[in-house]
Amino acid sequence: MKIPKRKLFLLIIFAYVAFSLYAAYNVFFSTKVISRVHRVVKKEGLGGVRDGGAAPFLADDWNPWEDEQVEYNSALNKRREAFKQQIGQIDKNKPKRHKVQIWGKAAIGLYLWEHILEGPLNPTDKVAQWREGELQSGKIDFSFYTGPAVVQGHVPLDMNSLVLVLNGREQQKVSYSTRWLEHVQSMVRSRTVSHVVVVLLGNEHCNNEWIGPYLKRNGGFVELLFVVYDSPWVNDKDVFQWPLGVATYRSFPMIRPNAQLITSNRPYLCNFLGTVYKNSSREALMQVLKHSGLEKECVIAAREKWLPQETADTLRNYQTALAQSELTLCPVGVNTECYRIYEACSYGSVPVVEDVLTPGTCASGPSSPLRLLKAAGAPFIFISDWKDLPAILEREKGLSQEQRVDRRRRLLEWYASFRQQMKERFTEVIEETVFKSG
Repeated sequence: MKIPKRKLFLLIIFAYVAFSLYAAYNVFFSTKVISRVHRVVKKEGLGGVRDGGAAPFLADDWNPWEDEQVEYNSALNKRREAFKQQIGQIDKNKPKRHKVQIWGKAAIGLYLWEHILEGPLNPTDKVAQWREGELQSGKIDFSFYTGPAVVQGHVPLDMNSLVLVLNGREQQKVSYSTRWLEHVQSMVRSRTVSHVVVVLLGNEHCNNEWIGPYLKRNGGFVELLFVVYDSPWVNDKDVFQWPLGVATYRSFPMIRPNAQLITSNRPYLCNFLGTVYKNSSREALMQVLKHSGLEKECVIAAREKWLPQETADTLRNYQTALAQSELTLCPVGVNTECYRIYEACSYGSVPVVEDVLTPGTCASGPSSPLRLLKAAGAPFIFISDWKDLPAILEREKGLSQEQRVDRRRRLLEWYASFRQQMKERFTEVIEETVFKSG
């Protein structure tokens, strides 16, 4: 039977539509689709088709981009691992930093912190009960605490390495320092602290036997000792010499040199403001100045009794004398090393130092006294007899202003370099000795 063309055409259209609908249903609504790689997943059971079991079924959730996704994830994981290894290598090569806390329980702690390490202090008020600061030097992160409110058991210790700054100059100070050492010793025993360093203002006669039992070499816990004055203990292994510095206990400030300090025309040849002790070389100095008639060329203010504290006026007068004098006379006291030497350097006034050993048990080698300053090449004028002073002052009169300015600049540069050397030495000794295993 011949089928009309119209019916045939409609039949073809119907078949096409029906197939399209079926295909659309399988693509968008069917939950069982064929994997593009025709994977057959073995159904859990007793057997396959050959064993009379259920027929295998096709994989669920077909993803046409599955292979590309697997490759992308694999490459991403490799990049992540490579990045982690790179960061790990950077951290491994980065210098290890150490944390050290400094407790300033003597005035020389301020010289260490502000003048040597040049660290900040907050609050800036010098009479504040509690002051603190932080800085980085070498591989060490230092933190500093000082003031009357810094008492045993009330200092926040968030590290296991400690520098204790103490005063051992006289018996009362020794008793106070001993209590602090015993407190720190208990912290070592409880493993709160692992490393201890002491900076000590030693006795002016170098009688420091009281601290000996606390040194690690004697069975104690103090690994390093930095001590003021020419102690015979100094070996540059576990005992190092430390500078006396300026009298921070009398509020002598950190001086920042400026052009006026260097180039000004100073009206006085020399100065001496201090105590004149009975039967001392200071009496001889006063006599030399008086008999030579040179006392009018200098700022002289002598007193018979030592005063531990300065008033605002006396401190200002003293600083003015340093700033207006070419030379600062530094006679010996109980020890040859005195605050005046460092204070003169701060103002570019050349110290004229009495180079004489004082009584006591301090080292008496060829470089003593003042072996630390001499080893650093201090550009001072050393004198063994004050009778030689008039000749020195006469030569001083013959110098031109240009020569004086050049010498002043060299002294200030030397003193800045000396403090920097002490900073580096202090930091490096702690790094190499205390943290050598780290």
